[in-house]
Amino acid sequence: MIEKKVRAYTNIALIKYWGKRNEEVILPTSSSLSLTLDAFYTETAVSLATGAEKDIFYLNNTLQSVAATEKVSRFLNLFREATGIQTPSVIRSTNYVPTSAGLASSASGMAALAGAANLAYGLNLDPKELSKYARRGSGSATRSIYGGFVEWQMGTSADDSYAVPIDDANWDIGMVVIVVNSQRKAISSRIGMKNTVETSPFYAGWLESTAKDLVEIKEAIRTRDFQKVGEITESNGMKMHGTMLGANPPLSYWEPNSIMAMQMVRQLRNEGIPCYFTMDAGPNVKVLCRLSDSDKIKTKLAEIFDPEQLIIAGPGQALQVIAE
Repeated sequence: MIEKKVRAYTNIALIKYWGKRNEEVILPTSSSLSLTLDAFYTETAVSLATGAEKDIFYLNNTLQSVAATEKVSRFLNLFREATGIQTPSVIRSTNYVPTSAGLASSASGMAALAGAANLAYGLNLDPKELSKYARRGSGSATRSIYGGFVEWQMGTSADDSYAVPIDDANWDIGMVVIVVNSQRKAISSRIGMKNTVETSPFYAGWLESTAKDLVEIKEAIRTRDFQKVGEITESNGMKMHGTMLGANPPLSYWEPNSIMAMQMVRQLRNEGIPCYFTMDAGPNVKVLCRLSDSDKIKTKLAEIFDPEQLIIAGPGQALQVIAE
């Protein structure tokens, strides 16, 4: 048995991914853009288990249910079909990020699984091809193949929908993550997204405006215009949550402390500290900021939140092999 282990970092979307046009191969309704973060990641090892009858999946040292293992097996089948190697695997994965709490655990989790499976089954995919495979596990995982700022291009088909690196983010930028609630959310992103696409009258406007946001934020990143990057990030995130409020039934992942966090970010801006918030499908708030300002932002937020709820993150790296 040969063990291959990789680490993949989470990414937080600045231009959101919110909607699929193809559920089977996971094609988005719009392109998106994210910042990979160094504070949260998943490490996964995949080992071919000759003689085993089926895959065995451990998450955080706990043997997973049949349903959870079947989801992983369906993903590994992509690699088995491509190589002709039908051998089951033992999958050992550790999440250094709360699972299903709106902190992009599926992005790092499926990207790490894709990278580990690529090594175990000997497919030797390059990053572009690997991002297509990761996309089949979780849409946002396609961006976690790369570090820094990454765009997921929606493409026209399964063959040209993949991630591309935009900028290594090797400048003064980062995030302060406010963990409002680390528990598993009641409504999954998949269900919330599907309901919004099918019922929200605001959704068409979201698609139209997010295409414009993407063009503008890429130019702001190119010129390292932090204020512009922040303004677009905050606006795009709020518009995404607006589509949820228009869904039937209406959907909101916000909690009272989420709103308090947003108010504190606005207050910090009024006090002359440039920072901007964004939220995904969960109650937790991410504050985009100059990394050099992150300590004083954390100190201010600690007047309300427990320091254990506040995590500073810098730009994360691309998928990496950490053990063979």
